[in-house]
Amino acid sequence: MAVTLRQVAQMSGVSVRTVSNVVNGFHHVAPETRERVQLVLDAVGYRPNAAARSLRTGRTGLVGLVVPALDQPYFAELTRAIVAHATEQGFTVVVDQTDGDPERERDLLAAGPRGAMFDGLILNPLALNLADLEASPERRPVVLLGERTLSTRHDHVHIDNVAAARAATQHLISLGRRTIAGIGSQDSPSGQSARLRAEGMMTALAEAGLPAHPALLRTAPRYDRTVGYQQMMALLDGAITPDAVFCFSDMLAVGALRACAERGVRVPQDIALIGFDDVEETRFTTPSLSTIRPDKDAIARSAVERMVARMQGDDSPGIEVEIPFELVARESTGA
Repeated sequence: MAVTLRQVAQMSGVSVRTVSNVVNGFHHVAPETRERVQLVLDAVGYRPNAAARSLRTGRTGLVGLVVPALDQPYFAELTRAIVAHATEQGFTVVVDQTDGDPERERDLLAAGPRGAMFDGLILNPLALNLADLEASPERRPVVLLGERTLSTRHDHVHIDNVAAARAATQHLISLGRRTIAGIGSQDSPSGQSARLRAEGMMTALAEAGLPAHPALLRTAPRYDRTVGYQQMMALLDGAITPDAVFCFSDMLAVGALRACAERGVRVPQDIALIGFDDVEETRFTTPSLSTIRPDKDAIARSAVERMVARMQGDDSPGIEVEIPFELVARESTGA
């Protein structure tokens, strides 16, 4: 027979409300009282009735995490970190991917049929505009990830893509490279990160007095290995041969590295190569890839903290949380 909160309260010598506060993770319980109640809960194997708690509190205990593509290692690693931090806060994470489809993003943001189940939403949008973002229900917290130049009431966790791309390009310049190409430019409305990274690259070139050859900035409709391979081949076949390449994602860089290997181009002797994201794969390529490392754990932790703060009644204006990054120099740039 299931143990009730009242029975746990009698065994712990506290009120039913105190037991409820411990079960629901509320903070205003003395540490020694929390420990005593938790020992009883563990001893009797108490499991809260999720359906009853949902009816009582109006919450499901579910958090939605919406990313563009789970087959991208960056989003897979970020998802892992968010799940870990949300679990610590007592939430179950439901993951969805949108492939950048605006209708799917709007449905999840607006608490449509799929999005209505979530107490909070952590969203990396690609195709939404200001009207879309402002149309979400005010009762449900939304934390935005990735790039966003629109000012909204939602909290936003991100890194400075311009500064990070500038640092990557400056690293190549510091090695004495003077003909620097980029792979990852995007013209679509969803290509905000790409535009900011291109801006950072161009800023670094201008500061060094180096030319920005239009033919050396290659587009990438998708940030995957195949596109990186194809665009690196195009650069090697072009009229201007670069001595360094900044890839706007690590997966583009992995593809570019393969193209160089097939053509007998030595990395970094002939062409220095750097990526962006510091996914695990970059440490195991040959040569290992230099990259920009966003603090993915800090992104995940900050996103969950802001979501929980909103659930607990924080009604301050939308907060911008800028997460630090680090340049990691490995073998592909001569480290």
